[in-house]
Amino acid sequence: MSKIHSLTIMVLSDSVGGTASNVVHAALSQFPNVEYELKNFPFIREQSQLQTVLEKAKKFNAVILHTFVDTMFVDMIESFCFEQDITCIDVINPLIKEVTAQTNTMPQHKPGANHMLDDKYFDRISALEFAVKYDDGKDPKGFLEADIVVLGISRTSKTPLSIYMANQGYKVANLPLMPESSLPDELWQVDEKRIVGLTNEEEMLSNIRRERMISYGMNPETPYSSMERIRREIQFAEDLYNKLNCKIINVSSKSIEETSAIIIDSLNNH
Repeated sequence: MSKIHSLTIMVLSDSVGGTASNVVHAALSQFPNVEYELKNFPFIREQSQLQTVLEKAKKFNAVILHTFVDTMFVDMIESFCFEQDITCIDVINPLIKEVTAQTNTMPQHKPGANHMLDDKYFDRISALEFAVKYDDGKDPKGFLEADIVVLGISRTSKTPLSIYMANQGYKVANLPLMPESSLPDELWQVDEKRIVGLTNEEEMLSNIRRERMISYGMNPETPYSSMERIRREIQFAEDLYNKLNCKIINVSSKSIEETSAIIIDSLNNH
């Protein structure tokens, strides 16, 4: 089925906007054939900034998600969206109002209160830096320090998974696999329980790689996207996974969130 490009989604926030962005990705993962453009506008602290962004939303006929807690900004957004007939989704305030009603406790109305610089915050930052440093096998020494080592052939979502799990505080290193490449010695020193091998279906990989070539303005009919080449790569990877005795996950029908949950569950059960 062909992709349908029909949505522009704008996330507006007085902080980093991560909460609303996660909601967007979770919701749109249910619509694999719908393409969308996500535009983030974080740290909006002035009315003039907000007005400029709202005018952009009008221009793009965008769906707006916001996580403002300042009632002045919330009212400004809702009024503008009502007048311009723009869809607006308040991600956080309905729950805040319900908690207030049920606990008789007033909220702080403090922007970015969920992003306090606590230990968990710094752990996430450290994990993100780790994932970037040890992405794509840049330095195999990272395998010995990682909480999780992710292996996989091209287009099995190694890097997105690494970054997603880093946001949860896990130090993740990943290694791309090719039959022609030599494997680093460090890989064989890692506890098998901390290694995850990703795989995918042949046809899906071929389609993904073909689309990748098209996006680069190149001929999609290359050895990179050929079924013969992909079949060889999958076999090489699965043979390696069996030698390592590591967990194998087929990502063909799984979101990044699902794959991450499987890995975390596996770690917790060992």
